[in-house]
Amino acid sequence: MSYKLGVGSFTTFVDRLNNKINLNMKNLILVLALVFTVVVAGAQDEEKVNGPEISFKKTTHDYGTIYVNGDGAYNFEFTNTGNEPLILSKPRSSCGCTVPDWPKEPILPGETNEIKVTYNTHKAGAFNKTVTVYSNAKNKSTVLLRIKGAVEAKPTEALPEKDNSIGAAPINK
Repeated sequence: MSYKLGVGSFTTFVDRLNNKINLNMKNLILVLALVFTVVVAGAQDEEKVNGPEISFKKTTHDYGTIYVNGDGAYNFEFTNTGNEPLILSKPRSSCGCTVPDWPKEPILPGETNEIKVTYNTHKAGAFNKTVTVYSNAKNKSTVLLRIKGAVEAKPTEALPEKDNSIGAAPINK
C-alpha cells in the first residue's frame, strides 16, 4: 500500500492537526483554570471568617457520684474567639430538671464568660442530660453541653449504741 498525498489532502491533514492541537490547548487551559479556582477557594477558606466565634473549654462534665440534694451546678466556660460581639439565645435543656443560666449581654471579642448548668439532685439515680446553646457564632451556631453522673442517697449516720452485755449486773429471775 502506498499513500499519496496531494496538496488538498495535505491541507486537510494540517487542518485536522491544528484542530486537534487547539482542542488540546483548550482542554489544558480549562484544567489550569479549574486548578487555579480550587487553589484560590481553598486559600479563602483558611482566612479568618468575620463574625463571632464560640469556643468552649469543655462541653461535657461528669459529676461522678453526688448525694441527694447536693450541689448540682457546673459552669461551662467559653470564649468569643471571633472579631464581633457574640450573642447567646435562650439555651434549651433536655428536661425540666436541668436549668441553664447564661449571660444576656453580648460577649465582646476575646472575652470569656460562663454558662451555669444546674441539675436538680432531689432524686436518686443516674442522669445524662444536655443543654443546647444557640448563638450567632459563625463557627458553631448550636453547641451541645452535656452533664452526667449519679445521685445517691446520703448514708445514714447512726449514733453508736452502748453494748449492755459487758459488765452488766446479773438479773435474777
